[in-house]
Amino acid sequence: MKQKSSLLAAGERRFRLLIEAVTDYAIYLLDPNGYVISWNPGAESIKGYTSEEAIGQSFARFFTPEDQTQGKPARALEVARKTGRFEDEGWRVRKDGSRFWALAVLDAVREEDGSVIGFAKITRDITERKMAEEALRASDRRFRLLVEGVTDYSIFMLDPHGRITNWNSGAELMKGYTAQEIVGQHFSRFYTEEDRRKGEPQRALETAMRDGRCEKEGWRVRKDGSRFWASVVIDPIRDEGVLIGFAKITRDITERRQTQQALEETREQLLQAQKMEAVGQLTGGVAHDFNNLLQALSGCLQMVERRVSDPRTRALLETGHQAVERGAKLTQQLLVFARRQALRPEPVDVRDRLLGTSELLARAMRADIRLELDLQLDLWPIEVDPTQFELAILNLAFNARDAMPDGGNLRIEGRNMTFAPGQIPEGLAGDFVQLSITDTGTGMSEEVLARAVEPFFTTKGVGEGSGLGLSQVYGFARQSGGGARLESASGRGTTVTLLLPRSAVDAPNVLVAASAAGNARGGRILLVEDDPIVGPLVSGSLEDLGYVVVQAATADAALAILTGGAPVDLLFTDIVMPGTTSGVELAWEARRLRPNLPIVLTTGYSEQLAAGASFSVLAKPYRIEALVKTLETELGRRPRES
Repeated sequence: MKQKSSLLAAGERRFRLLIEAVTDYAIYLLDPNGYVISWNPGAESIKGYTSEEAIGQSFARFFTPEDQTQGKPARALEVARKTGRFEDEGWRVRKDGSRFWALAVLDAVREEDGSVIGFAKITRDITERKMAEEALRASDRRFRLLVEGVTDYSIFMLDPHGRITNWNSGAELMKGYTAQEIVGQHFSRFYTEEDRRKGEPQRALETAMRDGRCEKEGWRVRKDGSRFWASVVIDPIRDEGVLIGFAKITRDITERRQTQQALEETREQLLQAQKMEAVGQLTGGVAHDFNNLLQALSGCLQMVERRVSDPRTRALLETGHQAVERGAKLTQQLLVFARRQALRPEPVDVRDRLLGTSELLARAMRADIRLELDLQLDLWPIEVDPTQFELAILNLAFNARDAMPDGGNLRIEGRNMTFAPGQIPEGLAGDFVQLSITDTGTGMSEEVLARAVEPFFTTKGVGEGSGLGLSQVYGFARQSGGGARLESASGRGTTVTLLLPRSAVDAPNVLVAASAAGNARGGRILLVEDDPIVGPLVSGSLEDLGYVVVQAATADAALAILTGGAPVDLLFTDIVMPGTTSGVELAWEARRLRPNLPIVLTTGYSEQLAAGASFSVLAKPYRIEALVKTLETELGRRPRES
């Protein structure tokens, strides 16, 4: 018994030594009424009271005045007495009045019969931990406020399966969903239907997990179904290596993309303009002389034609005429595209014009090619140069024919279209007639398609094409205030779409009656032509037809004739002349000298040289029949001088 008592005493002593050695915890006993009856060094260190100062005092003094007023100390004793334990975190007060955040546990101490003989009180100062938690909460709150305050970016999180777990105001503004509508939904709903079919959402998550980040651009879909071009970044979020979700940041860069596209288009246009400028400079140096040569050849052929009757010879002469006309057509096409030859737009009834040329188109096709016209009944009139319009259609038809060596279908469709600003890549807005010329031919590769509208580019053999057909079409559409679109793929045919502006007025219903001019004519023509071959040929041809021709090689010589009072019924002058006076300047001076004198200009250059002048202009090379028709029209407008 004595040994047992000694062991018990030794155990109690070691326990007291243990309690006394603890300095991080305040460990002390209270009597049943809450008064301190023991006090360890940890209590003294934490609360600032010595054991002499603390023992016998109510533990209520360690509570804040607010807690004391609310009766918290008594409530703590009551809970511990009834339940055996009271645990709490809160502010406590030291001897010097300073406060600390305490983790406090109050356990009831009972006799063997269950009666409460006091309370064991353990308190720990966790102010640092509390401050760290508060700082973390404040940081989290500031971060949430930051994320919520960002409206230019959609910032949200996904769980490991791609379901949305939170949603910021930028996401709501950008995508149109409120947090209540979208949290819990799968993020794939923001992708287009095409991308979902291709598995893009899941591929993005897999890329982020594999590479640590997925960054892409592409179309995304808002709640209302509209699309925007998005820059998207997905980052995996891991906790000690375990994937717990993804952070997703999206930015709407539609405007930036449109700006980039506009810049790229401007660059392409600049390159094309530079290319065309080079072509224009090349053409300008030779066009005048080339057309004069063609005019000389044409004149010679016509003079010979009037002097022979042998059918075989006349057939050869007609072949020569066709060659001259082909050369003139090539020059005209090049000038339209590269030199921006002045067009003469007027209201054109598309339906009537195409139906009128359908017979010509059908004859131009081979027997194994079927021509189809599908034109809206109420097609709007368009504002274009009718000659260049027909030339564009013929060029496209001939290209389609050549692309279908084994036969096929050529379909021409016409529809009225209205475009809002920014709706189509061509940047056009307003009312347009859309003409689509589609063939079922061999189509073009991507490389050929990229160069198809370049002047002189052709995939045809030598002598089979000039490479100017599509160039003329493209230039005509752009100069007319519209656009041209080319779609093709190898083995799948080609579609050329023309967008031509609607005319503000209806096309006139003009009936043109063709009539042959008589063999006998009269009139005194002042012919001003510096070319030593063209001048005599034209003069001789007109004299053969009954005109009296006075020839001058320069504008100054022609002015001398006019000022000298010589009778002249009409002035016919080249525009580009040697010396300091041009044909246009000559025409204006002639108009001043003789206000009623008919004047006709001709040129082998772009007709734009005569832009703004109120004179008839005849492009070289011309047939004598065309010249005579123009002269008779002008002569018919005034009485001849006596």
